[in-house]
Amino acid sequence: MAEQGKIKLILIDDHKLFREGVKRILEMDDQFEIIAEGDDGGEATNLVAQHRPDVVLMDINMPGVNGVEATRNLVERFPDVKVLILSIHDDEAYVTHVLKTGAAGYLLKEMDADALIEAVKVVGSGGAYIHPKVTHNLIKEYRRLASDNGNHSAGTELGYKEVEYRKPLHILTRRECDVLQLMTDGYSNRMVGEELYISEKTVKNHVSNILQKMNVNDRTQAVVESIKKGWVKVR
Repeated sequence: MAEQGKIKLILIDDHKLFREGVKRILEMDDQFEIIAEGDDGGEATNLVAQHRPDVVLMDINMPGVNGVEATRNLVERFPDVKVLILSIHDDEAYVTHVLKTGAAGYLLKEMDADALIEAVKVVGSGGAYIHPKVTHNLIKEYRRLASDNGNHSAGTELGYKEVEYRKPLHILTRRECDVLQLMTDGYSNRMVGEELYISEKTVKNHVSNILQKMNVNDRTQAVVESIKKGWVKVR
């Protein structure tokens, strides 16, 4: 039985060594409890029915039932369970397809430990998390489709129009504006720190301030809202 307040997790990945690595990272944080593991999407339904986790961390490419099919099944049967996808693919077609099945997040397997922990916490608390690189690719693709032949339907899907670029200095500090732009460019916290010559801890503080000031729950929402308002450039 999980302790009160902990996020209960099930890991589904056919690569045992990778799964063990993920487990080791998550167990370093006392907010998480790994309650079950599996190596095939077909196991996911039975494990969730038996253990009722908060989050299922699932590989997308597995023999038998893959992560996409398993996610669809889980979302239909257990709508309260959040699925966070792990993938090597950053192509927007993969991401869009998976999110349409009801996944609450999409992570690349190249992510660092801090990104993994942050993603699970965000999804476990009811938010959504998309790897920064993937978010950047998605937005670039929507922009490209919106501009092709003067067709703005893709932009309308995201809820934005072409607006004049201006930094949100009425809300954010100059440094926070710089961090927000780099988030839009797909930089992780570590990469932002290297670019701006500041510590990763300082970057995290800036990100937290940005989310609070913008009244959004996660980085993805911050980026999308910033693009709608013309506060950042999609490069």
